[in-house]
Amino acid sequence: MSDPSEPVGALLARIPYAQFLGVKIELAGDEMTAVLPFGMHLVGNPTLPAIHGGVLGAFMEMTALAQLLLTEGQARQPRVIDVSIEYLRSGRPLTTYARAEIKKVGRRIANVHVEAWQDRRAAPIAALRGHFLVTPTEG
Repeated sequence: MSDPSEPVGALLARIPYAQFLGVKIELAGDEMTAVLPFGMHLVGNPTLPAIHGGVLGAFMEMTALAQLLLTEGQARQPRVIDVSIEYLRSGRPLTTYARAEIKKVGRRIANVHVEAWQDRRAAPIAALRGHFLVTPTEG
């Protein structure tokens, strides 16, 4: 039996920015959690310090892509059509987590919602809603 996380690991290996950020994926049953370990290279505002908004946006986008690859069996990597990001509070110098929920997958477009949090999942620091172009595998 093949490892279900293989496509996700291959995706992250192909994205140099994911390597730079240190993004990791944890699987527990059928739930996938993306993990962004804190590092000073992620800080956008050193006065607070706060994680850069672009880092959070990219992290959530990678989370959505990974979830699509993991659960939907894509023939090739999904492509971003558009995303909308809500920054809800400052990302503090802590490890950040994210989970994606696939709202709908059609023949060509998937709608995905991602939430990112730090110490409490009930208090998200950012959310992403996105549309992705998908190519489902035949079968």
